[in-house]
Amino acid sequence: MNSIQPQSGNRWRGVVHEFRQYLPVTDSTPIISLNEGNTQLVRADNFVKAIGGECELWLKYEGINPTCSFKDRGMTMAVTKAVERGAQVVVCASTGNTSASAAAYAARAKLKCVVLLPNGKIALGKLAQSLMYGATTIAVEGNFDEALRIVRELGETGKIEVVNSINPFRIEGQKTASFEICDQLGRAPDFHFLPVGNAGNITAYWRGFKEYYAAKKSDRLPRMFGFQAAGSAPIVDGAPVADPHTVATAIRIGNPASWQQATAALKESKGHIDKVTDEEILAAYKLIARTDGIFVEPASAACLAGLIKCVKAGKIPAGSVITATMTGHGLKDPDNAIKTAGFEPIVVEATKDAVMKVIGF
Repeated sequence: MNSIQPQSGNRWRGVVHEFRQYLPVTDSTPIISLNEGNTQLVRADNFVKAIGGECELWLKYEGINPTCSFKDRGMTMAVTKAVERGAQVVVCASTGNTSASAAAYAARAKLKCVVLLPNGKIALGKLAQSLMYGATTIAVEGNFDEALRIVRELGETGKIEVVNSINPFRIEGQKTASFEICDQLGRAPDFHFLPVGNAGNITAYWRGFKEYYAAKKSDRLPRMFGFQAAGSAPIVDGAPVADPHTVATAIRIGNPASWQQATAALKESKGHIDKVTDEEILAAYKLIARTDGIFVEPASAACLAGLIKCVKAGKIPAGSVITATMTGHGLKDPDNAIKTAGFEPIVVEATKDAVMKVIGF
């Protein structure tokens, strides 16, 4: 149950082609795609056992999208509509994943791409992507929220297309992950867990689950459970955070653009939002890799840390079916992986005996 069958022929052609009846496109829309979507839904029984849970956990592994994060789902729509509108330049503020995706899809569409990043506060794997894809990469002496403010101002000039999640087409593309989950499971889950940064993803997933339910493609609606990092938890704390900080750089956002929509999703779904510490995030980050072989970026592990917290608090009924969004691949942030692993290469002489000694034989 790792993928769904394409609706058009035998070859998957990306989320806009496969779910076009649910998206704002026409037959003449010039679709810009890297064949994103159709990502694996991986069952994580070992992790559940390790945390003492009695649920069924499935991970939506978005790290296998073309630029290795969920952002590609929204970006195919945002850039497609930018091309349809005749835009020549796209711009975004980013903690890393959005910039990588925007740069890749802009390259595909032959558009100029400008990305604004918080200087010194982005994982190197993500920075490498935006540079390799050829984006004009600008490091702002400030945080993500300040970079987004500048991007909003650039968008107001009418000369540049903003492709952050304030662009409604981004949310439209990202909702397709919910469709895939329902198709892969054969039903909607009882709970859906995900990390919350700029809050576009929780907004999009809830929209997707609602639309599939309305179309009678699923028979239930899940409760949405979101988790922010303790040092960057404006929704949980009820006020913007002027100087957000967390090891999970992808959710280091102090004033989410989709705050109101996320709050509505939580309320409508009878959901729950909470915060987890960096220590809890890193523990879950390591545990999911060691138990089930799933390597994710630290932000993804925020919702796994949240699941551990919920299991301990008795919030998850036995037998519940849970899906969780793994937002990006672990190779996005190699520095944190090396620091967290707790191991270093063991240097030995180039002999069998030396290696056997290390192994313990």
